[in-house]
Amino acid sequence: MATAIPSIACLGVIGRNNNPLHTSIFPSYDPSTNSFQPVRTPLQFALILSSTLDVFELRSRQNAAAGVGLTGDFGLLHAVDDRLAAYGFETNTGTRFVVIVDMRGRRMDGAVAAGLADSRDKRIAGAATGLREGEMRPVFKAMQVAYIRLMQNPFFDPDEHSPPAGQGGKKITSRKFGEEMRRIGENWTPGVTNL
Repeated sequence: MATAIPSIACLGVIGRNNNPLHTSIFPSYDPSTNSFQPVRTPLQFALILSSTLDVFELRSRQNAAAGVGLTGDFGLLHAVDDRLAAYGFETNTGTRFVVIVDMRGRRMDGAVAAGLADSRDKRIAGAATGLREGEMRPVFKAMQVAYIRLMQNPFFDPDEHSPPAGQGGKKITSRKFGEEMRRIGENWTPGVTNL
C-alpha cells in the first residue's frame, strides 16, 4: 500500500513589478495511472502564481495600515483546491517567491511510512493531513540563496528583468539558477530543515 505525502508542484519567482521571472514545474504522483506527471498545465500554474499577487498586495496593505512593515514569510497565501496550496515569501527588495505544494504529490511505500511512524520523523508520515507552520522556510531560504547568487553574477542585469510597470521584462534564463530551483523542488519533503 502506498501513502501520498506533500511535494512541491511549482516554484515561482515574481519580480518587484509583478512580472514573472522564473517558473519550475514538478511532476506529482497520479495513483490512477501509477505515474508521475504535473497536476496542472504551465498556463494554469502561471494563473495560480498571478492570483497570489492579490494576496501579497492585500497583506501588504493590511500590514501598512497596522504600522507593520512586513517582508519575509507570508505563510499560506491560499488553498487553491483540496490538493494544491500556495505559500509565499517576499524579499526586502520586493521580489516574491511562491511555492505551490501538492498535498498528495509524492508516493511513499507503506512499509516506509510505517517505519517513519515509529521513528522521530513522525511529521513526515502524518504530512498527508497538512503542513505545519514553518515547513516552507527551508525552501524559501534556499530559493533566496539561489537568487542572491544569481544577483552576484556580474553578467546578470537585474534591471533587465524588473523594468518599470507595464513594460514587460525578461525571464531568468540562467541554467545554474534553473538547476538550483530543480534541486530545491525535488529534494524537499515535510520535515526537511536544510536544502
